[in-house]
Amino acid sequence: MATVLIVDDDPAIVEVLAAYLRAEGHAVLTAGDGVQALPLLVRAHVAIIDWMLPGLSGLEVTAHARQTQPQLPVLLLTARGEVDDRLAGLDAGADDYVVKPFSPREVVARVRALLRRVAVRDEIEIGGLTLDVQGRTATLDGQPLAFSRTEFDLLATLAQHPGLLWTRERLLERVWGPEFPGVTRVVDVHVTAVRRKLGDEPDSPRFIETVRGAGYRFKES
Repeated sequence: MATVLIVDDDPAIVEVLAAYLRAEGHAVLTAGDGVQALPLLVRAHVAIIDWMLPGLSGLEVTAHARQTQPQLPVLLLTARGEVDDRLAGLDAGADDYVVKPFSPREVVARVRALLRRVAVRDEIEIGGLTLDVQGRTATLDGQPLAFSRTEFDLLATLAQHPGLLWTRERLLERVWGPEFPGVTRVVDVHVTAVRRKLGDEPDSPRFIETVRGAGYRFKES
């Protein structure tokens, strides 16, 4: 299904929500404070974030998610029920909110709705390139392309977020996983391979741009 990140400093809440979400078929990541949550955002399909967190607040984590993961749905948990507080959460970038105390089933239902509304794009068509993420197939101007699994995952990650800058470190964590022992140079090697198959020239790219000293991004048009 999806990977759900739960950010809450109350272990009881985390345990209950994780159990309900796993029963729904989701994978679960957890963090007990805002600082721990930041590197996990890139691995999640949806995030459940408590407003009151030690370190960085839930609003700060949400704002960070909006800047770095603009398509990541965020559900804010809050004990603040006033209209102004709810508006502050939405203004920070939350897609939805649930006021404590809440039913875990309601949270699961809200997650389900967010995933329907802001699902990861499974079919991508940009500038003659078509990717079927589920079927793991790619065509360029109607001609099939052959990518290795890692090359396809790298291309799909970039193409699902056109215009978003990805550092080598973030790509390494998203595509290869946080436990991968390799160095960021492996990202450059695979980007070169993907570009070659796309017929992409680094100096005048059709698809993948290099942002010097920063990383890579997929062109928006």
